[in-house]
Amino acid sequence: MAPEPVDQVVASHTQELRRGTTVLACLLVLDEPRYGYALLRTLADAGLDVEAGTLYPLLRRLETQGLLESDWNTDESRPRKFYRITGLGARARDALEAERLRLHAALSALSRPTPPED
Repeated sequence: MAPEPVDQVVASHTQELRRGTTVLACLLVLDEPRYGYALLRTLADAGLDVEAGTLYPLLRRLETQGLLESDWNTDESRPRKFYRITGLGARARDALEAERLRLHAALSALSRPTPPED
């Protein structure tokens, strides 16, 4: 059995890495209520491109978990569902952000060459 081409392997691992990152990114920016399309734009402007078909199910899942809450705004001609973080979501965000920083430090330490021992 031939190994998978490296591009396919990297694409698969990149997708896994981005899944958790997208959850944290949403929790980081939803202190202010935003509707889905505005959230997509905010993430894209920060360099995190997320497909609508990925984001909307994620938002529903985070809402089901109690990390987000939503309200419909019907004041404009087009109703929009606005999402915002809950208290539980803020605690989860803080814990995930602390873990992200810990992982970043660990990976940075691993990627730096260590000086030779005398």
